[in-house]
Amino acid sequence: MARTSTKRARAEAGEAEDSSPKKQKGGDSSGDAKVPAKNVEKKSQKITKAEEKAIAAARGGGVYIPPHKLKRMQQQITDQKTRAFQRIAWDALRKAINGLINKVNTGNIKMIVPELFNENIVRGRGLLVRAAMKAQMASPNFTHVYAALIAVVNTKMPEIGELCLKRVVMQFRRAYRRNDKLSCIACVKFIAHLFNQGVAHELLVLELLHLLLERPTDDSVEVAVDFVKECGKALRDASAKGMHVIFERFRTILHEGEIDKRVQYMIEGLFAVRKTNFQDYPQKVEELDLVPDDDQIPHDNVTLSGKHEVQRTLDIFQYDPNFEENEKQYDEIRKEILGDSDDEDEDEDEDDEPGEGQEAVMNQEDGPMQITDMTEAQMINLRRKIYLAIMSSLSFEEIVHKLLKMCHQPGLEGELCNMLIECCSQERTYIKTYGEVGQRLCLIQDVYIEHFDESFAHQYATIHRYETNKLRNIAKFFAHILHLDAFDWNVMSYIHLNEVDTTSSSRIFIKILFQELSELMGLQKLKARCEDPLYSDAFKNLFPTDNPKNTRFAINFFTSIGLGGLTDGLRQHLKNLPKRIMLQQQDIESDSDSDSDSDS
Repeated sequence: MARTSTKRARAEAGEAEDSSPKKQKGGDSSGDAKVPAKNVEKKSQKITKAEEKAIAAARGGGVYIPPHKLKRMQQQITDQKTRAFQRIAWDALRKAINGLINKVNTGNIKMIVPELFNENIVRGRGLLVRAAMKAQMASPNFTHVYAALIAVVNTKMPEIGELCLKRVVMQFRRAYRRNDKLSCIACVKFIAHLFNQGVAHELLVLELLHLLLERPTDDSVEVAVDFVKECGKALRDASAKGMHVIFERFRTILHEGEIDKRVQYMIEGLFAVRKTNFQDYPQKVEELDLVPDDDQIPHDNVTLSGKHEVQRTLDIFQYDPNFEENEKQYDEIRKEILGDSDDEDEDEDEDDEPGEGQEAVMNQEDGPMQITDMTEAQMINLRRKIYLAIMSSLSFEEIVHKLLKMCHQPGLEGELCNMLIECCSQERTYIKTYGEVGQRLCLIQDVYIEHFDESFAHQYATIHRYETNKLRNIAKFFAHILHLDAFDWNVMSYIHLNEVDTTSSSRIFIKILFQELSELMGLQKLKARCEDPLYSDAFKNLFPTDNPKNTRFAINFFTSIGLGGLTDGLRQHLKNLPKRIMLQQQDIESDSDSDSDSDS
């Protein structure tokens, strides 16, 4: 192949020499005017050949070119829009990223991070992730270093941290299907340290442990033990309930005795590590604790069961027609992240020149641009965090603490109340914890009383949309808050108990609500509360006396649900109603007689 390519090069060179004299002969009449054009054509031909040779050399094919000659030819390529120039820049970026990843360690990571941001890691994000994963697979003992590096990059460019986490998850899934134990151990170690650094979410960790311990084998239990050792301390702080379930599963596997003795000893060693509070397995080394907790961006959308696009095309070279513009954009990003001393000099030079520059500065000082998020991504993320906080807590005090810490900004209380009621409705049976959380929130801040009042009105107005199980849980939730007087009883004014204003769903809701109140308070206390003059306006529509038809309907309803004792007042009112009608008629007749006498 080398000989044929050499012959072709010589033949092309011979054809060029044969054609050049012909052009000179045919161009005698034009004089010396065509000499510069001919020189430009030769230069352009040289640059084109140099580009072809540089591309061939970069791809590792073609004729061998000495390094000094290749460097000289590469220097001739200055047009950034050419494919050859971008290929050379891509190779230089790949070598720079690989070099920084290979030499990073605990001592120099603070110096490596600025150097890494100096490179265009937006264009080379696939190269960065691939280099980090290869280095971690080759040196698992330095996993915590690579995880810390990815965590720092994740704070500034979350898409890179998400890409790394997705690729590690997909690599673990491939290794798990192939029963590749060594690769599985390396992958779970990387995921554990990414979780310690706040890149991975606790949901991914719990899913992975569930997969490993659902059908335990010697290898899967061994991988799970190593995984818990690496991230056990962080998992205990994030989800104590989930940690307890995992160790109960380990205990069950140990008692069954179906695994090898060696693995049983590993489980016993894990329990011993748990007793020491994971002292030998810290969450973060002091030198690698580079990201504050508030700046961490966990990717809760990356799960073990989801389908993730790993974007393999980012690892290979692709021609970019907007190469110069993208490079300028990254220069601005780099200056924003690292800062640049040259900016001050440029600002001083611009200040000395009046004109359009000063007008641009004045426009920037008017105020920052406000961006409105119409996708409600923040609200969806808040609802997800509320759900995870409720599901991962052991007691209602812990839930309230997490929710108040999460919703400290004003304006989020209404969404918290709605999410709490929605979570309660999704349970198979009513759980008392939700009522205790609602009670504690109402007692802590009065603003939650107003939002629960609005939620009660909304839920009752749309109760026909719910299934029987959901409306039962909602009714018991509000009954729990009401019987403790943490909630205002005036919400009963929203209920109009008559044949026209009620549906089958609303009647079921009222039935369950009052039956639960009767069980919690007792029938006598509930009756006293219904007859309390302070709440006469609230119960006016629930125990109607305006129309005998509505009164009979209310009496029949409460009697049918076993709470007829609440309708004693209505029965007495219905009993005395004919006498009142007769008295009213007599008064009317007496008034008419007196009027007739006066006329006469």
